[in-house]
Amino acid sequence: MTDAGFWDLWYFHVPNYLLAALMYSMLGRLLLSFFFPPESRNYIFRAFVRLTDPVLAVVRPITPHAVPFLLVLVFATLWLLVLRFALRAMLLGALGSPT
Repeated sequence: MTDAGFWDLWYFHVPNYLLAALMYSMLGRLLLSFFFPPESRNYIFRAFVRLTDPVLAVVRPITPHAVPFLLVLVFATLWLLVLRFALRAMLLGALGSPT
């Protein structure tokens, strides 16, 4: 069994990296929202908001309206984690698992 390098499996590593960056950005926004109001002009908080708003636009319609906004951030983080696991499972299924 040989070890595959980054470029041998780029089709896994690049999407995984992007999903991980979005997931940790979502956690960063969650933590910063305890310190800054939603309409804050802080540029770091604004960067997190702009980066994570597209993910929240996808998660909000499938989340009940009774759920508070901070929990929507948690659910979005969990959905991104599920996507990362699904990506790994698809790759393992395509390559075959060692016996």
